[in-house]
Amino acid sequence: MIPMPDLNLSVLLPIALVAIGSMAILMGEVLLSRADTVLGREVTESFVGTVLAGTAIFFLALTLYASGVAFAGGVVQVFNPNHPMYQLDPFSSLVTAVVALSALLSCALSIAYLSELRINHGEYYALIMLSASGMMLMVAAVDLMAVFIGLELMSIPIYVLAGFDRRKLRSNESALKYFLIGSFASAILLYGMALLYGVSGGTSFEAIRAGFDVGNPIGLVGLGLVVVGFAFKISMVPFHQWTPDVYEGAPSAVTAYMSVTVKVAAFATLIRLLAMAFGPLEESLERIFWLLSALTIVVGNVMAIIQENVKRMLAYSSIAHAGYLMIGLVTGTIEGYSAMVFYLIAYTFMNLGAFGVVVALANRGNDCERIDSFAGLARARPGLAAVMTLFMLSLAGIPGTAGFLGKFKIFMAAVNSGDIWLLIIGVLMSVVSVYYYLRIPVLMYMREPGEESHRAEISSGEGVVLVFCALAVLALGLFPNQVPTLFFGDLDVLDWARRSVEMFFGG
Repeated sequence: MIPMPDLNLSVLLPIALVAIGSMAILMGEVLLSRADTVLGREVTESFVGTVLAGTAIFFLALTLYASGVAFAGGVVQVFNPNHPMYQLDPFSSLVTAVVALSALLSCALSIAYLSELRINHGEYYALIMLSASGMMLMVAAVDLMAVFIGLELMSIPIYVLAGFDRRKLRSNESALKYFLIGSFASAILLYGMALLYGVSGGTSFEAIRAGFDVGNPIGLVGLGLVVVGFAFKISMVPFHQWTPDVYEGAPSAVTAYMSVTVKVAAFATLIRLLAMAFGPLEESLERIFWLLSALTIVVGNVMAIIQENVKRMLAYSSIAHAGYLMIGLVTGTIEGYSAMVFYLIAYTFMNLGAFGVVVALANRGNDCERIDSFAGLARARPGLAAVMTLFMLSLAGIPGTAGFLGKFKIFMAAVNSGDIWLLIIGVLMSVVSVYYYLRIPVLMYMREPGEESHRAEISSGEGVVLVFCALAVLALGLFPNQVPTLFFGDLDVLDWARRSVEMFFGG
């Protein structure tokens, strides 16, 4: 008899909850579409969308709780000890919680938006859940095969989501561009993985670490192709060209989701891969990351200055922030990696909040995308103008916000590792970014309203998301070691970030 493998099924709980939730959404849409009334209420397209969004939020909340419990436990659990491919540890638990929270907020943000644009289809939430499950598999993978499966499970639903408003040509164009470039990136990544398997004799991170030889040119080419594949996903220069077009063409709620979750998952996977499979960065790889970081920071900030579309501006902004995050990889230290984790958490709230304001202003089937459309917003919608100003200040790195502390931690890691010139580039470009970030608050408060009309009211879901993100940006900026909460006491997010990466340095 073939012995049964000793599997730890509890390790799969977070990803299983998301997968079950996606199936429940698909089945729920079928059942609701066949009913005329439910509990005395007429079954309309809006009602179905609200119920399915609530289902998604429920399962994502369970996933967030399960991930939080796993992180608090602080132990390393492997699904199959004989053939490790999926590992739940403090790092993957924390990142899984961030992905689940981002997806949850994105679902709440999308309810009224999908109705406003008349694209309220239930499969939207199932696609959000499926892509989130792929991200969770990626960040917990300790084998190249699991990384690739998670990558594709993340990417394919987002290709569909980018073209979700299929009546609009630019949404279809966005999906096609993302699909084609994403396919090339996946092929490059897969070829690099094949070369790494060839030189190491295995696909697990442990096998690659044991068999990787710096002097083997095939291994170096494989590593380079893997880095290029991730560079496409993270939008590092010069592999960033797809980002502005896709961000502009996709529905704003989709752009909000993909702008934070894809970056969180890709950076987290890259951290684990470099730390567990390749150990301390070799000098040659460090120089490559240094160059990529500098180029990404400069190009992202300079190109953002000339944009007239707010989604394209935020796209180049996200490219610049990818460059700042790369500084943590250049350092290769526990301080740099923990700063990256904290920065990713802060970036999630400030960028999701900024796109959330764009979503809340959508009116009569049209997004509020042009920067000039924000003129005079402080008079018509003072609340939205206030939170948008906060998110712009945080993205610019103004003291008192989460964005400032994230950049400060990254820059301090660069100082302590001796990367002074990269620090100078980062600081100078942060000063440049103040111009295009503060351009929107100046228009909102200093200009008269234009002819473009905005939606008169925001939905309860949009309001909750914007308030939550605004409070998180302020709390992480002012009290990162003691974030006050109603039910969980004070949260030490900086300590969380450090604890999550200690395992990569023997902690």
